Amino acid sequence: MNKSYLESNPDENGYFGRFGGAYIPPQLEKPIQEISEAYDELSKSFDFLDELKKIRKHYQGRPTPIYYARNLSKYCGGGQIYLKREDLNHTGAHKLNHCMAEALVAKHLGKTKLMAETGAGQHGVALATAAAYFGLECEIYMGEVDIEKEHPNVVRMKILGAKVVPVTHGLKTLKEAVDSCFEAYVPQADTALYAIGSVVGPHPFPKMVRDFQSVVGKEAKEQFLDMTGKLPDNCVACIGGGSNAIGLFSGFINDPVKLHGVEPLGVGTKLGQHSATLTYGEEGVMHGFNSIMLKDENGEPAPVYSVASGIDYPSVGPEHAHLREIGRTIVGTIDDDEAIDAFYKLSQYEGIIPALESAHAVAYAMKLARENPKESILINLSGRGDKDIDFVVEKYPIPKKV
Repeated sequence: MNKSYLESNPDENGYFGRFGGAYIPPQLEKPIQEISEAYDELSKSFDFLDELKKIRKHYQGRPTPIYYARNLSKYCGGGQIYLKREDLNHTGAHKLNHCMAEALVAKHLGKTKLMAETGAGQHGVALATAAAYFGLECEIYMGEVDIEKEHPNVVRMKILGAKVVPVTHGLKTLKEAVDSCFEAYVPQADTALYAIGSVVGPHPFPKMVRDFQSVVGKEAKEQFLDMTGKLPDNCVACIGGGSNAIGLFSGFINDPVKLHGVEPLGVGTKLGQHSATLTYGEEGVMHGFNSIMLKDENGEPAPVYSVASGIDYPSVGPEHAHLREIGRTIVGTIDDDEAIDAFYKLSQYEGIIPALESAHAVAYAMKLARENPKESILINLSGRGDKDIDFVVEKYPIPKKV
């Protein structure tokens, strides 16, 4: 009997085609193997899965609904736009889906501390929430630039009991936060678990985070069929590392549905102006995995930029690199101005303020709706925009509704 795509990817060494693997220093081999073996055991454990199911229902508030964006669809004058409302998941984004599960793995391993990087702060807030729930210490690394941009989330992390460590070198954003957290994790690996915040990093993290986020796609498929009697024509999600996108895509991977990953084009196509890794990158290894990455003239990770702090990362999850290579996904780009326009349009037409990351997917879907008037489009609205409002209104004055 042939295995399904999800059963056969990644392979036993953590590869999706030629992407993935575990490129780690010797001192991390034992703790990473420990996590891999624990996840392999727990993913088949009734008790683990039952506890996670109860947490999702009674604590996170799952399932999150699908909403038909009637007003925005009418404004676009084309296709029908639907939103998978991950912004209504507890803490305001999809991140808690894997953070609660990673914390459960940490408890099983006897760890006393959770560590992570964060860009927009949603992963940091979610992990701080999971740490509070399970009675664990929590340490979050965040670039100084993002600390200033995402001040509300920094406050939330501290209120929840997390220690927020400012990262002051390089561009002071997400890539540097990952570097710093990995460096701090090495001497603490016996007592701490590095809860990677996306489908990146060494095996088993891309698989583990995908599996925990697959709840989004499973719910969405069932809900959309119940609402409309058919599958969506298109699924759309923003991609930085790619956890929200793979969560949605996994539910439709074997179906005749077009899967669109949306990358941040920032303010231009030159290096340092964008974070469109799949669009402009090449194969390379960073942060323990082989994927597509943006490189400078020396072959090192290039500087990146996006108005959305959660998706300004110079690489991408290895599964996304694989899915694009085999032609399963369509990759598009949205620039800062388009994302800001979508941020305000969704707010003013539907009363839903999206995260800037999610606004990239909304902007792309609006274009898709105009170009394909007879098709349906399901967006993973991966987060709410409370964290972004101060930054946005300071930099981009509130427009009149048109």
